[in-house]
Amino acid sequence: MSVFTYHLVKINYFSALRILLFSLKPKNTPGLIHAECMTAMTLGSAIFSPSRMLIRQIAVFAQWENESDVDNFLTENNFGKILSKGWHTRLTFMRKWGKFNKFEIPDETLEFENTDSPVVAVTIARMKFLQIPRFIHWGRPVEKLVRDHPATTLSLASIKFPNTVSTFSIWKTQKEMTDMVNGHSKVPKPERHADAMKERDRKDFHFEFTTLRFKPISEFGEWKGRRNIIPNLKSN
Repeated sequence: MSVFTYHLVKINYFSALRILLFSLKPKNTPGLIHAECMTAMTLGSAIFSPSRMLIRQIAVFAQWENESDVDNFLTENNFGKILSKGWHTRLTFMRKWGKFNKFEIPDETLEFENTDSPVVAVTIARMKFLQIPRFIHWGRPVEKLVRDHPATTLSLASIKFPNTVSTFSIWKTQKEMTDMVNGHSKVPKPERHADAMKERDRKDFHFEFTTLRFKPISEFGEWKGRRNIIPNLKSN
């Protein structure tokens, strides 16, 4: 089975621009199936806020043939050596909703042995340009819901111009995440996510969109002075 990784690293502007302009390609990276290299954003921040676009903070979501390919990439590849200075987690696929081209996402669904286990959620989409104002209107309340939720240990958004957007969140338990999705969380305005999904079903914001759920298997490095970000998972 393939392995997914999610990387975060803070670097200088020149290196960040180079990574975004010359993204990872499978033909040049042994074992890589597909990768999306993006600029990190703060969930829920104002559209024209400096925290909306964190140019020096790079987020990479990737799928690999196996873990040895990840190890080789981080130690042998120049881009990989940069990412190795940040933080990353390795993930086992569990289930999906929707579809996103280039990633080889299995059709089968795996179940968690324990709903009290930590879970990682990734969304990624290609936006319809004319739907971006609607998406922002419905999406920012959901961003704030996830950002401020007591059950998340890390959450952020990311973007790759012109129209790729993504979110990443780590949840203490699967149950707390599904409660949020269904509008059952014990937080103010818990229905924000459910309402946005109804609006998307009414008129889609995206050309393609998927929500992916993963079981974290390991984490490495440090992000903003933090280690052991994923509960009950030993870092390396």
